[in-house]
Amino acid sequence: MSFSPQSRVWIYQSDRKFTAIEETEILNKLSAFTNQWKAHGNELLAKAEIRYGYFIILTVDESQAGVTGCSIDSSVRLVKEIEQEFHVDLFNRFNIAYKVGGGVKVQGKEDFETLVNIKQITADTIVFNNMVQNLEELNTKWEVPFRDSWHSSVFAHLL
Repeated sequence: MSFSPQSRVWIYQSDRKFTAIEETEILNKLSAFTNQWKAHGNELLAKAEIRYGYFIILTVDESQAGVTGCSIDSSVRLVKEIEQEFHVDLFNRFNIAYKVGGGVKVQGKEDFETLVNIKQITADTIVFNNMVQNLEELNTKWEVPFRDSWHSSVFAHLL
C-alpha cells in the first residue's frame, strides 16, 4: 500500500515505553480501527504503526477521501481508550522525547531542561518533532538535532 508524501499524520507519544505484549495489543486495536475508518461513509486509506515503542503514528492518505472532524474525533477517542486501558499518557505535550545511544527516552519539561543545563542534552542530540503534519515531514523533520528543532527556541537560553 503506497501513501502519498502529503498524507496527514498524527503522532501520539507515550510517557513510557510499551511492553512487547502491549505493543501487539495496541497494534491490533489500531489495525482494526484503520481498516474500518471512514469519513462521511468513505473508506479512508489509513495505517497505524508504533515506532521505538513510544510513538503511535496514524497516517491517512487524503487523495482518496479527506479526513473530517468526525473521523478525527473517532481516532482521538480510540487513542484515549488506549491511554486508559494501558495506563499511559499520550496527550502530554510537555513530555519531550530524545535519543540516547540506540534508545529513546522521554522526560517532562523540567527534567529535560535540567539535562540541557548539565549538557547531557546537546545541540546534536536527536529530538522528536511530533508537530509534523504529513508523511514527507515525518520522514525528514520528525527526528532532528536539538539545534534545528522547535525545542531549541524554548530552551535557547540554555544552549
